Amino acid sequence: MSEPVTPLKEKILNMKRERNAIILAHNYQRDEIQDIADFIGDSLELSQKAARTSADVVVFCGVHFMAETAAILCPDKTVLLPDKQAGCPMADMITAAQLKEKKKEMPGISVVCYVNTTAAVKAESDICCTSANAVRVVQSLHDSEILFIPDQYLGQYVASKTGRKMTLWPGYCPTHASISPEDITRRKQEYPRAKIVVHPECRPEVIALANEALSTSGMCRYARRDDVTQMIVGTEIGLISRLKKENPGKEFIPVSLRAICPDMKLITQEKVLRSLEEMSPEVSVPEEIRLKAKKAVERMLAIS
Repeated sequence: MSEPVTPLKEKILNMKRERNAIILAHNYQRDEIQDIADFIGDSLELSQKAARTSADVVVFCGVHFMAETAAILCPDKTVLLPDKQAGCPMADMITAAQLKEKKKEMPGISVVCYVNTTAAVKAESDICCTSANAVRVVQSLHDSEILFIPDQYLGQYVASKTGRKMTLWPGYCPTHASISPEDITRRKQEYPRAKIVVHPECRPEVIALANEALSTSGMCRYARRDDVTQMIVGTEIGLISRLKKENPGKEFIPVSLRAICPDMKLITQEKVLRSLEEMSPEVSVPEEIRLKAKKAVERMLAIS
């Protein structure tokens, strides 16, 4: 059953048509934002959608680094982030200056950069990755030394799957790091028949207790399997709404109610409307940085 069209939603849809805009929403966004989005997905899917759209305006309902990625790929489009305060703690854990210093310490090292980084950091990297394609990206490289930034836990997961020796930057996602083995064990006792699926940004000891470690898009595909009737979801709780809508009759249990990203919840329908009306806040990337970062992003998209 489709959601009712409220006066606010109708204003947004009308303004969207007037601006020739597309609304992209990350899986962790509020229900009300997912309800007005043209497309809902993870970082990789949204990056690809931004690159392909014929819209003049991209309203990115996510966090700042995602809007920057859209700006990198779409220099001819206006990219709006409805709340300019929507950032990413992990992305703030490494700067371009810090990465340059590390590269001086390790000359010749190949830098794999998680998409959860600023455009300036991407510009200093060899190739980007997302949680969905990180294993494939690392497998595609033949370098003897790899520096993986900034998520140490995703890096550990990739190393375990590829057998590659990697130097890991000590960054992490506070939301996923808050999920503990005890959370998994407790839910397992409460729902003994449920499949346990966690995000690869989780700690290794959490991943070890799960049936699968998957990106949010991977979780959505996994949930559609016939053998899945109950699923314990080890990621930001915003994904639960999409899983329930796409899989009526199945039960989805958040592994922890602490798994909330405050930044992902900042955008509201009121802010989306204001952003379209005022055509701000706009996210742009200086051309020199954009061109360098684009190479790293395009190398990732070519593999995906």
